Amino acid sequence: MSKSRTKKPSPTRGPVPTAAARAVVDHGFIPVRAKLIEVAAFLDRAERHAIADDFRVAALRDAAELLVDGKPERARRILEQLSDPTTEPEAVSSGKAALGAWRPAAPATAKK
Repeated sequence: MSKSRTKKPSPTRGPVPTAAARAVVDHGFIPVRAKLIEVAAFLDRAERHAIADDFRVAALRDAAELLVDGKPERARRILEQLSDPTTEPEAVSSGKAALGAWRPAAPATAKK
């Protein structure tokens, strides 16, 4: 075979993945793909119904930015971003169930 037809390894390619590493993608890609499409569809519905400014929808959009930032520990960072960062208990419970995204308390307005 001539030199022009032989394939040279690409300098931008990393090491060849092992079978176990390849199995991570083989077994996980389709379910994760479905979840990603489901998130996109949810955001489309929220926009279509003019509720995209809801704090939970905004929290999902902000968390989605972490998916593509190239930094490690995405799951931990997303969970922390969606969680209540406060350490002190509320003086009075709001009585509401968990909402899935943290919303700071509305500032108290002075009554006249």
